Amino acid sequence: MNQPENHASGIRRAADRLFAPLLAGATFRSRLIACFGILLCVIFAGLISAWLYNHATHSVFLIAPVGASAILLFIVPSSPMAQPWAIIGGNTISAFVGVCIYHLVPEPYLAAGLAVSLSVLVMSVCRAMHPPGGAIALTAVIGGKTIQDTGFLFPLMPVALDSLLVVLFGMVFHWLLKRPYPHNAPVINQHQTQDIPTQMRGGPVAADIDAALAAMEESYDISRADLEILIRQIEMQAVMRSHASGNEGPDCAAIMSRHVVSVKPDDDDDYARSLLLRHNIRSLPVVDENNRLLGTVGLRELLKGKGAVSTLMTAPPTACAHDSALSLLPVLTNGRSHAVIIVDDDHHLLGLISQTDLLAALARLTPVLRRSGNR
Repeated sequence: MNQPENHASGIRRAADRLFAPLLAGATFRSRLIACFGILLCVIFAGLISAWLYNHATHSVFLIAPVGASAILLFIVPSSPMAQPWAIIGGNTISAFVGVCIYHLVPEPYLAAGLAVSLSVLVMSVCRAMHPPGGAIALTAVIGGKTIQDTGFLFPLMPVALDSLLVVLFGMVFHWLLKRPYPHNAPVINQHQTQDIPTQMRGGPVAADIDAALAAMEESYDISRADLEILIRQIEMQAVMRSHASGNEGPDCAAIMSRHVVSVKPDDDDDYARSLLLRHNIRSLPVVDENNRLLGTVGLRELLKGKGAVSTLMTAPPTACAHDSALSLLPVLTNGRSHAVIIVDDDHHLLGLISQTDLLAALARLTPVLRRSGNR
């Protein structure tokens, strides 16, 4: 390759670094949806604020840093700095700090620096870190006569009000899109015991994550709980990718149970319960007269009600016979699903893979995995 080509490729690599998305997992579609949410949110906050105070100029009661709060809430709703307490508490606390500094420190440059830095300190102590709070503290000091005449009412009206409106709109918007907000770490112990969830056992522990973070000497905009879950998912995806070819891992047809005990939708709950106990199994596929899967029913469902199986069944996780058995790892380790139903293209019941089936398959794969790791 000649020198001009090397130069051109270097420019492309530099451009990729400069313009590549900074947020992992972000897509253009999600950004468009977020932009639409921000548009509606800012309009909503401005109109409601103006209406509540019966004021003709909307901008007087809509502070500029609210736009930054909306960006965080809609672009990175899982960020610790985009949660309700961070937005409402961080903005309001920072406004109080800024107003106090304005009245105590007459030198404007010193007051500006103190307002921003002390707002960060107080937000940290209150576990309400929110970057737009620094801008609000600065606004309280240099925002001009209109802001300063508001005095100690400024943190409440408009700051707390605008922040509350942004959070309320964001909660409704994410709810309509079926996205969780406020954000919580998605993995919990489904059995309501003190045990660590199944997919969190083995591998790195919390102390390892703390040690790695300390060694990096950096702060990251992700909670430790989310980081731990992300690490587990990466490990699982790596195992699935390493054996996706099927040469070293079986497909579902190879390990599924083919003689599956099932029930019809018109069977009653007592009959279904007796089958579960007789065969010592946890779930029963519900099939129609053509052996087409309709749902599943287990002891959990049977304890919640009585009547025909069709009124108690739930939608089960399914897979195809040619799918990799290792692809079932996320489903069978989520603490909720005990089995995956194997169906054909027309949804006819072919077999069933339980947690025990998958565990036995993984045990047989252990020597293969060890040899692969030593290559």
